[in-house]
Amino acid sequence: MNIALIGLGMVAGTHVAAINASDQDLNLAGVLGRDPRKTASFADNHDTKAFNSIEEVANDPSLDFAIVATPPDQRLELIKTLAAASKPVLMEKPIERTMSAATEIVELCDANKIPLGIVFQHRAREASKALKSALNSGDLGKIATVDIRVPWWRDQSYYDAPGRGTYARDGGGVMISQAIHTLDLAMWLLGPISTIQAMMRKTPLHELEAEDWAGAIFEMENGAIGTMTATTAEFPGAAETITIQGTKAKAHLGSGVLTLTYLDGKETVIGETASTGGGADPMAFTHEWHQSVIEDFANSIRLGTQPMSTGRTALLTHAVIDAMQAANRTGQTTRVSQ
Repeated sequence: MNIALIGLGMVAGTHVAAINASDQDLNLAGVLGRDPRKTASFADNHDTKAFNSIEEVANDPSLDFAIVATPPDQRLELIKTLAAASKPVLMEKPIERTMSAATEIVELCDANKIPLGIVFQHRAREASKALKSALNSGDLGKIATVDIRVPWWRDQSYYDAPGRGTYARDGGGVMISQAIHTLDLAMWLLGPISTIQAMMRKTPLHELEAEDWAGAIFEMENGAIGTMTATTAEFPGAAETITIQGTKAKAHLGSGVLTLTYLDGKETVIGETASTGGGADPMAFTHEWHQSVIEDFANSIRLGTQPMSTGRTALLTHAVIDAMQAANRTGQTTRVSQ
């Protein structure tokens, strides 16, 4: 299948490596960036075509789908053009900067009947899928508590990039740019969050407009209660974790490893330790998870099935972040609007 890559920022190389490593007939047919000279150089370096406009991408009949990896503030006009041409879209998180803007994009794709997938690659890990299976099988029993932690680090140079950590470009700080992955994974595993209380703050370790620290307590539709902390201000940074306590067992997911500890003393360990980009280098992670997402999306187009993460399911995560921002402003427990 022929793929166009739109957006040539830091994650572009991961997508190229993922496509090139695949043995499922995937081809990087061309790239499009904001800067024509950078686009031409990137295309030359990766032996592919440099597109000149989004219209050229949309109207190319040889392309099977597009990967959109631009900053969130550039998404809507791109998607309008691609949707009008019935071109399927696989998009990096977040969908957009706000819940309303994200919903507009999802509804636009629905109205044009084009597949919209979101790159939540943490769902593709072996340990994540094993935990999903254990939960579906009832191995943990009734879920009582959930603890989500994202103790990451970013140097100030990360936020010195134009627009990074602003509401105008990114839609916020650590929650929508980093912790959104772990939040999505938790809800993919356990279902939606129903109500939340939150604080979102800037620490003295960074200069940025939005938050580099967020904390929350929440209730889930399955009856579980939970806590969450997320930051890019914990040096030197560590892997994000999800800990789930059930009436039969506890599950701890971190660094690509799942540990199931049963109340009778038995323990099961699944997966292999892997970096997830929690330190100063945001790209210190394998391309293999992106590869799984891209291959899954390609197969969903071939078979007419739903991709691993759809635009509709991704809206659940946007809704929680939106509710967190509201709770932070009001100091009140806030219901998550699904």
